[in-house]
Amino acid sequence: MRKPFRLLPLSLCIAIALPAYAADDNENWGLCPLIDAVPSFDDAPAPTGTADQRTAQPTDIDGGTLQRGSNEQNIVVQDNVRLSRGDQFLGTDKLSYNQESGKYTAEGHVRYQDSSMRMVAEHAEGDQNADQHRIDDVEYQLTSRRGNGGAERIDLNGAKGALHSSTYSTCAPNQRVWELRAHRIDLDTDKGMGVARNATLRIGKIPVLYVPWFMFPIDDQRRTGLLFPNIGVSGKNGFDWRQPIYLNLAPNYDATLFPRYMSKRGVAMGGEFRWLYERGSGEVSGNWMPSDDLPRNDPDRYTDYRRNDPNGLFEIPRDRMPEKNRGEFALKAQHRLDGTWYAGANLAWVSDKYYLQDFNNSLYGQSAISLRSEIGLYGRGRYWDASIIADHNQLADFTLQENSLAYDRLPRATFHWAQPWGKWVETGVDTEAVRFQHEDMKFTPGDPAAPIGLRREIPGGSRFDIKPYVSFPLEGSAWFIRPKLAWRYTAYELEGDLAQQLAASQAAAFATANNVPNTPELARSFYNKSPTRSLPITSIDAGMYFDRETEIRGENYLHTLEPRVFYLRAPYRDQGGIPLFDTNPMSFSWGALFRDNRYSGADRQTDANQLTTALTTRLINSEDGRERLAASIGQIQYFDDIRVVAGAETPIKQGKSAWVADVSVSPSDRWTINATYQWDPRLRSEDLATLRARYLFGDAGVVNFAYRYRRNLSVLPTAPREQRDQFEQADFSFLYPINNNWSVVGRYYYSIKDKRPLEQIAGVQWESCCLAVRAIARRYQRNRSEDLNSSFQVEFELKGLGSAGQNTERVLRRAILGYNRDDLYLAPPSPTVSRENRGNDADDSTLDPTL
Repeated sequence: MRKPFRLLPLSLCIAIALPAYAADDNENWGLCPLIDAVPSFDDAPAPTGTADQRTAQPTDIDGGTLQRGSNEQNIVVQDNVRLSRGDQFLGTDKLSYNQESGKYTAEGHVRYQDSSMRMVAEHAEGDQNADQHRIDDVEYQLTSRRGNGGAERIDLNGAKGALHSSTYSTCAPNQRVWELRAHRIDLDTDKGMGVARNATLRIGKIPVLYVPWFMFPIDDQRRTGLLFPNIGVSGKNGFDWRQPIYLNLAPNYDATLFPRYMSKRGVAMGGEFRWLYERGSGEVSGNWMPSDDLPRNDPDRYTDYRRNDPNGLFEIPRDRMPEKNRGEFALKAQHRLDGTWYAGANLAWVSDKYYLQDFNNSLYGQSAISLRSEIGLYGRGRYWDASIIADHNQLADFTLQENSLAYDRLPRATFHWAQPWGKWVETGVDTEAVRFQHEDMKFTPGDPAAPIGLRREIPGGSRFDIKPYVSFPLEGSAWFIRPKLAWRYTAYELEGDLAQQLAASQAAAFATANNVPNTPELARSFYNKSPTRSLPITSIDAGMYFDRETEIRGENYLHTLEPRVFYLRAPYRDQGGIPLFDTNPMSFSWGALFRDNRYSGADRQTDANQLTTALTTRLINSEDGRERLAASIGQIQYFDDIRVVAGAETPIKQGKSAWVADVSVSPSDRWTINATYQWDPRLRSEDLATLRARYLFGDAGVVNFAYRYRRNLSVLPTAPREQRDQFEQADFSFLYPINNNWSVVGRYYYSIKDKRPLEQIAGVQWESCCLAVRAIARRYQRNRSEDLNSSFQVEFELKGLGSAGQNTERVLRRAILGYNRDDLYLAPPSPTVSRENRGNDADDSTLDPTL
């Protein structure tokens, strides 16, 4: 029969009491046995709908016997009573209910379930009209997440409730590794908060934590409070405690404070403020340490690597060491103006150029040479995009001087347009206008090259670059031909000192090449404050695609053969009078075979009369579409000498470039092998060699090996080994499961050229259904010297509740590619020397500081 009986809100207290304080339920529960504290009910229908939908649905009551009491308002249902409403079910042996007063009693084998939990109790009674309830001897099992427990009694009074002698754990009933107990928990659903009194955390039967009182949230609303601390020990910081404090200021903005104590250095305060509104968002962060004892305790950290100079000229004196008051600032924000334009800012600042070395527990901070701040206006349409920006660079590497910084661009405007006209024609233009400025060069006292005042200006200038083009993409199902014609015009307006420097350099080169005196008159003849460059660029890119069905070891594959040619023609223009503001040679790679310029910026446009020939072949599994093999090889034929150079480059002679070969092999779902090799036939030497191999075993194991070698292209192969190698490194990492519970992890990252390790990790992990313990010992390069910092990190993770100790999992995910199977197809850390502006410590990355 159908009655307007409202089911007991039992899950209100049970499901959101102690479990609500737990961490996000994203752990691995694969080790848990299939045992529930409360098994499923055979006579219960499957939950339908959600908790939000249940209030609009009627309640069905079904029972073996229905009786009316002396008062017609009294109803007694017994013999397997079942009530259902939406996702809710309530079963009991006997149910007494007064329709007028709203009072009820459920006795014997009380069973309840909904879409989030199951519960059993011995007795329940209450007043539906007054919304007051009492349930005795409760056991529950969460179904929407892992967790189970019980309570001696639950009292509900409207939006408030109390649980007496309650327990919670994510462990199976027969493997109670840990359990959280509380003498009493008071709940207020209107405020969304709970208060636990006399709470105890037990590992096995041993209490390891007692909290007489703590408040916690019982819903998903953000609230002010303490977050889990970061605790660690290292040789640099000593005992390190970082306690995040979250401040819920408003629905659309919040803040987090990061007070931090380091026993060897002192106290620091960090903070982060975030905001979100309809048209944009932002985040500002900072860190301030009023008195850092590290410079006083370890002054050798602040001696330049040129300290071994016999004259002692380059040793940094005490007054150049960092001030005690140190800090950093970062801001990221964007604001959408309309559907086309938005404004953005990404700003960063540190108090001194030693800051990243001292406040980062990783190689990441050592790989940064500068911090870039940028603010701009950006737009995008269907066929165009544009920007107006300004950026500034701050030196963040104590081994370098300001002349190592890139030029500031104040401002820089860009415009790109590309539009097809029908099927066979496309036109476009790339335009840039930029003003370059640079910070003054600052010298160390005692440097004989230092000018008066220990400061020297670095002049800049302005540049306008435009490159219109037209292309004719002719394509078929198995071929393509893409001719392209472009014209590049670049004009400069240089500051006088820079024009004089360039003129003197040109005059010296001319005098040497022609065996004539280098006179002031000769330099004046090269003087030009407004140099220009103009030239056409022609290219043709063509390729074909062949495929066939083939069978290898009983498996069917699609075998492809993809030949490709690329011809590039650009006449020579003398660019000796043009400065190098933001232009560098790009690394020679597979992509370089098909580019129309060897340089990253507009200050150099290569001359070319060259033809690239390349070939790619693939094996694609016909059943799953997975590419099992991809192999490519290519080379450039230079028909003329390449005369345009940048900096210390030497011209490229007529002939053939290095061979470039890329191979990717996946012989099985567990093996992945990638290799790149470049061989220069003229020097009979390899320019580049990389190998990366990965093997997966079991459900969690992984082994990675990587080898990287690059030759210093500015040094001949006949030079000594330590000079001709730019870098040579080997990297080995693994996660090896010994059994279902134990596993070992490790990494050995070694610089073969420098004969020293860059990072070493050794650790052990123990994991059960509901508890994980990780302990790792780590040594990593502290700075660009041979010093290594040591640390020991331990983390205890109570699955479904939280963790204590340092976040070792984040360290391991960055050090061991594939530590988490979700990371298998991420690119490995790039050996770059840039740093993304970010807030406090980037404490776990493993980028290479030597490149």
